[in-house]
Amino acid sequence: MSRIKKATFAGGCFWCMVKPFYTFDGVISVTSGYTGGAIKYPSYEEVCRGDTGHYEAVEIVYEEDVVRYYELLEAFFMSIDPTDEGGQFNDRGSQYQTAVFYHDETQREIATQYKKMLSESGRFEKKIVTKILPAEVFYPAEEVHQDYYKKNHFRYRVYFEGSGRRRFLKETWKRGKEEQQQLRERLSEMAYKVTQENGTEPPFENEYNAHFEPGIYVDVVTKRPLFSSKDKFESGCGWPAFAKPINSAYVKEKRDLSHGMFRTEVRSRIGDSHLGHVFSDGPIERGGMRYCINSAALEFIPESKMEELGYGEYLPFIKE
Repeated sequence: MSRIKKATFAGGCFWCMVKPFYTFDGVISVTSGYTGGAIKYPSYEEVCRGDTGHYEAVEIVYEEDVVRYYELLEAFFMSIDPTDEGGQFNDRGSQYQTAVFYHDETQREIATQYKKMLSESGRFEKKIVTKILPAEVFYPAEEVHQDYYKKNHFRYRVYFEGSGRRRFLKETWKRGKEEQQQLRERLSEMAYKVTQENGTEPPFENEYNAHFEPGIYVDVVTKRPLFSSKDKFESGCGWPAFAKPINSAYVKEKRDLSHGMFRTEVRSRIGDSHLGHVFSDGPIERGGMRYCINSAALEFIPESKMEELGYGEYLPFIKE
């Protein structure tokens, strides 16, 4: 039975901090609200004045056996500017500052290690100032602020763009020239062509088309888990086919109109690597989807080496 846990993050305006987490399998709810302040049951107007001490935040309820805290934490940091001391983008004031509110010692350790890793990565020129604080009472915001990106889709998009958040995130997380060159040197010619240039390898004549050994398939660029052998099936298309990713948030889908066709491209969420395409002609008993993925975009980790290579927590995902 899955363990139910909570994660709480403050990332500026909570309108922009709900959507990043709803894509994960295992997330039960994402609630906008207020935490860290001095008064009980604050209103939006009171918090906006900036004198209650509250942060605008989101509280996530999730199944720990399905989605890892690390994944949620990473999604949080990839949605904010962690170097901004005075708020987030156009939103200024202490209520818009960033913070991770940990609910237990494990979350504190993971958040501390991730912040240290990010500080040493060289991705940010300025110091990372996001605070790591013990969780306090969380007060849900008014109903009008819940799931704002769903209820007010157009206004949410205008706000997300106009605040400068989208532009900042795109520029911050794209690869620089030096990083791209290192990737070119590390990957095979085919792997680089597929993942970085949206290429396609030859059908049938590729490494994993007829491969069904127990294990997981990870992104060849980032080494992050993507697919499980349990969900792999023979489709006859000439490329590896999977019924689903290990977690739907590990990949992202994008409309592809190239070559005069209407298709849905599949890319890795963290590495933004081109993986392949997804079609709705998979086995009905497996959900009806077929993730048609290039072997060159994947690296296989056999079951016998998963623990040794740091993927032990994903062993349950390969069991029938």
